Amino acid sequence: MTAPTQTPAAKPNDSVYTVTTKSRRSSFRAVWWRHALALLALAFALFPVIFIVSSAFNDAGTLSTSGLLPTRPGLRNFDALFSDGARPYWTWYKNSLIICGVATIMTLVLGASAAYAFSRLRWTGRRFGLLFILLVQMFPAMLAFIALYITFANVGEVIPQIGLNTLWGLLLVYLGGAMGSNIWLFKGYFDTIPKELDEAAKIDGASHARVFFTIILPLVKPILATVGILAFVGLWGEFLLASIFLTQADSQTLAVGLYNTREADQNRYFGQFVAGALLASLPVVLVYLSLQRLLIGGMTQGSVK
Repeated sequence: MTAPTQTPAAKPNDSVYTVTTKSRRSSFRAVWWRHALALLALAFALFPVIFIVSSAFNDAGTLSTSGLLPTRPGLRNFDALFSDGARPYWTWYKNSLIICGVATIMTLVLGASAAYAFSRLRWTGRRFGLLFILLVQMFPAMLAFIALYITFANVGEVIPQIGLNTLWGLLLVYLGGAMGSNIWLFKGYFDTIPKELDEAAKIDGASHARVFFTIILPLVKPILATVGILAFVGLWGEFLLASIFLTQADSQTLAVGLYNTREADQNRYFGQFVAGALLASLPVVLVYLSLQRLLIGGMTQGSVK
């Protein structure tokens, strides 16, 4: 007589695994389109980056032969960029670093100092000053370009060091709008710091300057990093004012110099243009990576009060 076959009993873990697998599949079916959109957005964002990198390392060096993959890989574009006497790339690089570095530091000093006065001190005209700064920001900056050009053309006849085609003249123009909307961002962050710290320091005999430099500034590093990044990136890519003030090749910035390189012959100098643009992106990336930890806190806390 044949013995009946026994079916092995199902383990408790098998049912849990089956339920978990089914739930994962059903959840993926519900959100698969989100992953598809994310991949599509990523491809759309990376396409120009890949194209520029590929074109920079393509020895063909023309727009018509550029693509997502270099047809003739090499460093010929960089050699042509560095050896072109009519287009001093490293001089442009140095000019941009000087202007952006000095202007960013001065923007932080002026903006933080003015915001401290508006946030912690009480004086006649304080509210009117804040509203006036906000009102001025509503007018397009291009309205002042002609007046600035005429002013610095006349100033250059008296003081050539700060006239047209000078880095210091362009720097003064940039510093003219250094405070701007940054005051509101600074002030919003300063208002979150308890005023009891200022009062305790004043009781110990500290002046306003000592309170500002030794107590307030160490506590507002996130907003300093935020405004510093915004100022540096904005000035690094600024083109309109720089193209008006700087017409000589040796005094131009990267944005103006690379634009003129492209306009000289869009097809012939395209390799040099993308090679220079690739190197020009390095300072912005380095500044962002070094300060990104403080960036999020500065933007969120400084904008909410």
